[in-house]
Amino acid sequence: MNLTLPLAVTGRATLAALAAVGRVALFALQTVTHLLRPPFYWKEFLSSLMQVGYFSLPVVGMTAFFTGGALALQIYSGGARFNAESVVPSIVAIGMARELGPVLGGLMVAARVASSIAAEIGTMKVTEQIDALVTLSTNPMKYLTVPRVLAATLAVPVLVGVGDAIGIFGGYVVGVNRLGFNSAAYLKNTADFLQTWDVGSGMIKGAVFGFIVAVMGCYYGMNSDRGAQGVGRATKSAVVAASVMILASNYLLTELFFTS
Repeated sequence: MNLTLPLAVTGRATLAALAAVGRVALFALQTVTHLLRPPFYWKEFLSSLMQVGYFSLPVVGMTAFFTGGALALQIYSGGARFNAESVVPSIVAIGMARELGPVLGGLMVAARVASSIAAEIGTMKVTEQIDALVTLSTNPMKYLTVPRVLAATLAVPVLVGVGDAIGIFGGYVVGVNRLGFNSAAYLKNTADFLQTWDVGSGMIKGAVFGFIVAVMGCYYGMNSDRGAQGVGRATKSAVVAASVMILASNYLLTELFFTS
């Protein structure tokens, strides 16, 4: 038995993973550099803004509302063991603003937007529309990638802010109608414990997550294989990569923001 075979397999997998990370990093860097140079396609940007922001609002809002309600029930159940039921309003508000609002919002946008972008650009590649753009002296990255990345980076923080409000409202509805909290006391505890930085940090996370979602969708769409199977693999890979990167970057940002 060749004892070096497992090491060789591990080494090849590691090198392939590092090469993939490098390609994505270079793609993101090229996107940022193109963002700083004209021309800029405003029509594509506004269309992407509507697709990423406005049309994602229902799914983000519903997710946030039910998450806030479930969070209130769980905190009340756990707090009852220590006679600490009164912490429900403050923990729901802080949890939604710092973590659950940005992360769940980012994941919902990744499921909806990264897949859509990858499928759209991948189909354009398969049908040679990207080649047609090059023939017409139009840079595909500036026309397809830059507007979508900028739109997602700007829209997702707004979605996170709206999702935070809806999630806190969901906790309020459950707390007042199901758990017996006084309405005025619930709102006062929420306002007293929720700080500006709690909301601001979540919106910064939203901007990072939006950038990740759009970059992953564009990258895998631009690099999809020919045929329907290639587009399908690109769509799946975009969602998986965006979701994993959102969770990893959330940890790093939390470590940066909330540890001394």
